[in-house]
Amino acid sequence: MDAEEVSEPWDGLPVCVAGLGVSGRAAARVLAGRGARVTAVDARDGEEQRGHAAELEARGAAVRLGDGERLPEGTELVVTSPGWRPDAPLLAAAAAAGIEIIGEVELAWRLRGPGAAPWLAITGTDGKTTVVRMLACMLAAAGRKALAVGNVGTPIVEVVEGAGASSAGERHAEPYDVLAVELSSYQLHWSSSLAPEAAVVLNVAPDHLDWHGTMDAYVGAKGKIYAPGTVAVFNADDDTSAALAERAEGVDRRIGFTLRVPRPGELGVVDELLVDRAFTDDPARHAAELAALGDVRPYAPHNVANALAAAALARAFGAPPEAVREGLRSFVPDPHRIQHVADVAGVAYVNDSKATQPHAAAASLAAYEPVVWIAGGLLKGLDVDDLVRSCAGRLRGVVLMGRDRHRIAEALARHAPDVPVVDVSDTDTGAMNRVVSEASGLARPGDTVLLAPVGASFDMFANYPARGDAFIAAVERLAGTSPAGDVP
Repeated sequence: MDAEEVSEPWDGLPVCVAGLGVSGRAAARVLAGRGARVTAVDARDGEEQRGHAAELEARGAAVRLGDGERLPEGTELVVTSPGWRPDAPLLAAAAAAGIEIIGEVELAWRLRGPGAAPWLAITGTDGKTTVVRMLACMLAAAGRKALAVGNVGTPIVEVVEGAGASSAGERHAEPYDVLAVELSSYQLHWSSSLAPEAAVVLNVAPDHLDWHGTMDAYVGAKGKIYAPGTVAVFNADDDTSAALAERAEGVDRRIGFTLRVPRPGELGVVDELLVDRAFTDDPARHAAELAALGDVRPYAPHNVANALAAAALARAFGAPPEAVREGLRSFVPDPHRIQHVADVAGVAYVNDSKATQPHAAAASLAAYEPVVWIAGGLLKGLDVDDLVRSCAGRLRGVVLMGRDRHRIAEALARHAPDVPVVDVSDTDTGAMNRVVSEASGLARPGDTVLLAPVGASFDMFANYPARGDAFIAAVERLAGTSPAGDVP
């Protein structure tokens, strides 16, 4: 779909921007700059929100704080922040009135001008940020000016605006050859015309059901990443990802990736190599060597799958095989994702604080054996029985923390009754010190102590990076590399 087909006359359009988070503020700024009559609303009314309000008002937007439920009179379009659930009163009122609701991602797509950079889009329950950053490295190695955007911190709408306006008042085209776009299920829910050049659904497992309401709705949101004309990349080892690609109508072609030996039309693994049997001149008889397993850092089966997904998107955009290898070698993993912290007394300590639901924790646990597992937090209503059943045989012991630790303990009692379990009820700032100390007491040389919490962090920490940082500090203290008095 051409950008002209989805453009709208923004000048004078009454738009309500719901939420003053990062994406909401970006949408309000850009819309005000395009001449829209913007009213931004937020239920919060603190010092931070007032500062944001002053900045937006200086740009010509109206701001209403302390009231996020009433739809501004005369609104013809709502641009919502991804955290707002569809049943929020303001959004429900807009839907009942027949007013269109979109998200910042859809807004960015509609704002694209002629010659805009194509999008390579990534969604999935786990691995999105890793894949989007791997992809950006591969594209850069191919000599393309690329940027990782979306659910990784840079609002897409600001990137699409590019360098802003020239001295003559004309908008510049965005200064990138291609955008690597990470998309959450929330963002996809509020998108309708998005049509990336290539897109992937990495994997699908239960998550965010409190927001979507049902698993079918969650899966349906993920599937919206495929559009007519898109190269649909899918995980051939994940039934739901494969089914979404198969059901997608009008896609340009379907490309699978697998940890097995690939068939024609797939990328996969042969011996110690990542190979491509999809983007070669003769996929039935020839494969292109892309990289070695040793080029994937950190090494774990699910991270090899991440690398293959990124490679498929890069190859779909024309990147040569050598760019895949160079991209993987230049990729610097984000912290708190199967991050090796230290070896202490022959025991490896690994921080995967980002593993906030069962699917992610299962992938992390599958990479190590034997494991002393540190788990717990907010389970968000998700079941952990299958996870515990699948990993029981590799557990040396378990240390539990956080509000929902009792549910993990119950699953362990059912499926791993002989595994030692230590329950840490502390919730103060030093709790992680005791957790790590208890884990070290269970571990033997050659074991891995793995923080893969399977739950969100908000019961004890500000976010998952804060939880991971506390783990790192506790391990460093255990190793004697941090002052004993330091408590995060």
